[in-house]
Amino acid sequence: MNISKDDILKFARETLQIEIDSLVQLQKSLDVSFVRAIEYILDARKIIVSGIGKSGIIGRKIAGTLLSIGFPCVFMHSVDALHGDIGIVSKDDLVILLSKSGSTEEIVQLVPFLKNRGAKIISIVGNPNSFLAKESDVSIIAQVEREACPLNIVPTSSAMVALAVGDALAACLMKLKNFTLEDFARQHPLGQLGRNLILRVEDVMHKDNHLPLIKPENSFREAVIEITNKKLGCVCVVDDNQKLKGIITDGDVRRTLQRFEDINQLKVSDVMTPNPVKVHPSALLGEALALMEQRESQINVLPVVDDENKCIGVIRLHDIMRSSI
Repeated sequence: MNISKDDILKFARETLQIEIDSLVQLQKSLDVSFVRAIEYILDARKIIVSGIGKSGIIGRKIAGTLLSIGFPCVFMHSVDALHGDIGIVSKDDLVILLSKSGSTEEIVQLVPFLKNRGAKIISIVGNPNSFLAKESDVSIIAQVEREACPLNIVPTSSAMVALAVGDALAACLMKLKNFTLEDFARQHPLGQLGRNLILRVEDVMHKDNHLPLIKPENSFREAVIEITNKKLGCVCVVDDNQKLKGIITDGDVRRTLQRFEDINQLKVSDVMTPNPVKVHPSALLGEALALMEQRESQINVLPVVDDENKCIGVIRLHDIMRSSI
């Protein structure tokens, strides 16, 4: 290889700059057509995104994004559309077509059939004077001065700009629909964020016979045995009414062994952390996670208490992470 490491980095930065410049150009060129596209999407019964080649790949991403934020949307390959898949298109549907040139043969052939079925067409197209731009109900011009590749051929800048148009559409739609984290969670029930915003502490906490409990007057030795037997890395300290008074964690045990030569005389009250951070069983997993991590000294376990401060469970960071598997 006759090119230095510095030259490689220089070329990479130049490539990225070309793409950045293309995005800036897109930002400046957006006009009322973008607004009309938003209105069409909001009014559509169903959305079909279609393209071929690299435009098809970008189209799949746009379709996936729209679907993930609650819009009924599918991807239809432009070639497959002409061999039966166009049957998915009905009156009052919206078709988003992607093409850099706007004159791709399969796209040109597809347009009249879409119109015959009563569908509206939005195009994301690189050539404002192309067949596709002129035949669409709304055209968003995603034109670039040059591709970022050395030969100015491989769809790089143009692909980035088309993808950015899709992202901008999705972001605006989320804003207009007041799309919340809870809405996102409902669309992604098996994702970590989805679980954190749907599942509650009571759904995954350890309770009943699995709950490690001890009294303040018990010995430190008894606390260690309870921690060992219940295998949750802690023991919750409670009074006679099971109201939470403190907690002893694995870390507390290690620090106690470092501080004291003779532990035989130690009581639980000598070692416990009083008034620990705690969580309600109805709290979302995301809220419990925030209590653990959004603090100067992170913690891995939380006592779960009811409205009367009775300790009814324990939840660990591991339990929250495991819920996403």
